[in-house]
Amino acid sequence: MSSSARALLLDDPAFARHVPLGHHPERPERLLAARAAVERARSFVTFSPMIPREATVEELIRVHDPRYVEAMEQRRGDSLYLDPDTYLSEESVVTAKLAAGGVVGMVDAILDGDHRQGVALVRPPGHHARPGRAMGFCLFNNVAVAAAHARARGLSRVAIVDFDVHHGNGTQEIFYDDPSVLYVSTHQAPLYPGTGDTMETGEGDGRGFTVNVPLTAGGGDDVYRGAFERVVLPVLSEFAPELVLISAGFDAAVRDPLSEMRLESAAFGWMTRALRRVADTSGSGRTLLVLEGGYDLPALEGGLHSAIGGLTGIAEEIARDVDHPDLARAASSVRHVWSGVT
Repeated sequence: MSSSARALLLDDPAFARHVPLGHHPERPERLLAARAAVERARSFVTFSPMIPREATVEELIRVHDPRYVEAMEQRRGDSLYLDPDTYLSEESVVTAKLAAGGVVGMVDAILDGDHRQGVALVRPPGHHARPGRAMGFCLFNNVAVAAAHARARGLSRVAIVDFDVHHGNGTQEIFYDDPSVLYVSTHQAPLYPGTGDTMETGEGDGRGFTVNVPLTAGGGDDVYRGAFERVVLPVLSEFAPELVLISAGFDAAVRDPLSEMRLESAAFGWMTRALRRVADTSGSGRTLLVLEGGYDLPALEGGLHSAIGGLTGIAEEIARDVDHPDLARAASSVRHVWSGVT
C-alpha cells in the first residue's frame, strides 16, 4: 500500500536514557518494539518527525504541585527508587521533562500546522503520576500536561481516553473537578493501583466528566467492543471533544505479564479508529496517541502497529456489541450521572 496517510512522530534517543536499576518491566527495550511498529507502519503512513524539548515549569505546574516539580528538579542526576515500583536513573528527570515537553510540542503542531494526528513514543509513561507524587513507573503525567496545555491554548473540550490495562489514577485525580477535560478509562479490576470504580465520576463542576469502565480479568476483544459501544463512544460523542488524547497502553494484550486481559493486536486498531472517528466529527480529526504501558515486546509492537493503522484510518471498524455484567454496571452508572449533567 502506498503512503497516503500522514502523522507526526515524536521519538528521540533520549527516551532510552531512563534506565532501570536492575530488572524492571519498564525498560528501554520497549522503545525498540515501538520503533519496529512504526517502521512497519511506514507502508501506509508518512511520518513527520518532531524534536522534543523540556517541558517548562509553567507547563508542568498546570497539573503538578510546584513543590513536586521543584523536588524533581533537585533530583537531576540521582539514581534511586522513589517507591517500590518507580525509579530514577541519572538522566531520568531530563528524560521525563522531554517526554512531557515533547507531547506539548505535538499539541502545538496539531493546533497550528496541517497535521491532525500524532504518535508519541515517550518514556517514562505518565498516567499514574499524581499532582504531587511519582507513582507506578511514572514521573510526570505526559497526557495531563498536554491536555492542560491544549486548554491554555484556548480549546474548550479535551478528551483523554485511557485503554491501558491499569487505571490512570493520576490523570483522574488531576481533572476530577474539571468539566472541560473528559477522562474515560477502560481497565482491569481489581488491579494496580486499585482506583477506577464506576462510582468515581468526578466532583463539583467535574461530576460526570470522569467515566470508568472496570473490567473483570479475562476479558477479550468482545468485552472491549461492548465497552466502546455502550459507554466510551456515546459519552465521547455527547462531549464532542475538540482534541482526543489517547493514553495508549498495550498491556491489556493477551501476552502481557502484568495483566490478565486477552486482547489481540487488532483490538488496539479498531479502538483507536473509533476514537479518531469521534475526533473527525467534533475536532477536525485532532488525535494524539501517547505511549503508556505494554511490557511484552512482541505484543507492544503488534498492538502499536495496529493502533497506528486505526489512527490513520486503516483498521477494522467495531462490528458488534456484547452483553456483559461489567458493561451493564458501567453503562448504568454513566446514564445515572449524565442524566443530571446534560
